[in-house]
Amino acid sequence: MSGLRWTTGWLAFGFLVLGLLFAVSASTEDSSLVLDVGRFSSSRPGSALPDGWKPLTFKKVPKATVYELVTDGATVVVKATSDAGASGLTKEVKIDPSVFPVVHWRWKVENLLTGSDVTRKSGDDYPARLYITFQYDPEKVSFGRKLKYNAGRVLFGDIPIAALNYIWDTKTPVGTVVDNAYTDFAKMIVVETGATKVGAWVEESRNVYQDYKQAFGEDPPMINGIAIMTDTDNTKERAIAYYGDIWFVREGR
Repeated sequence: MSGLRWTTGWLAFGFLVLGLLFAVSASTEDSSLVLDVGRFSSSRPGSALPDGWKPLTFKKVPKATVYELVTDGATVVVKATSDAGASGLTKEVKIDPSVFPVVHWRWKVENLLTGSDVTRKSGDDYPARLYITFQYDPEKVSFGRKLKYNAGRVLFGDIPIAALNYIWDTKTPVGTVVDNAYTDFAKMIVVETGATKVGAWVEESRNVYQDYKQAFGEDPPMINGIAIMTDTDNTKERAIAYYGDIWFVREGR
């Protein structure tokens, strides 16, 4: 999105500085099989945000996406309504992807964006996104990426080293992995595309560990942030999406 420097450029990673006071922790000593990140279904419908999540807004985008807890069928979910605007919901976490490599979530979109284009800055809008960001670990980062990361910190302060951006696109084939239009520190992974499933709940599952290795060519460091976002500030369109529960599980890498 041309006007959304916080999410599509280096500042995409700066939102973790706004993180919460409490984090979800997962270590090799954790014996549980499931790690909840967004248990929206246990919330009450209304205007209050889900526990542990906070708004992500952008100074250069005057109109924010509206997020609210609503009942869809018998389940409480997050509804996102974006009308030529953009904002997200974020949660600070601490998850070891070598222990909990697989993320699961549910989402539904009511429409696609005609102007969405994963290859262009002007088309970096999507009806639904799930972000996963990673903290800087010098022992797991190549020399070249260290130099770029340090240059970014000079400009933007404390930032994560990388982000995986799972998107519902309009036309790009499922499975496509490309650099974000603004920075190669964020990778776009198309998990849904086209109108076939519009209006239906879709269950997703991704191996974050393997996705990171494919996207960045090295083992992932700790996960330090999760975000959901529906945005239309560049295309000036309108989108409505719904997000269900998000959780990680212990499965083989």
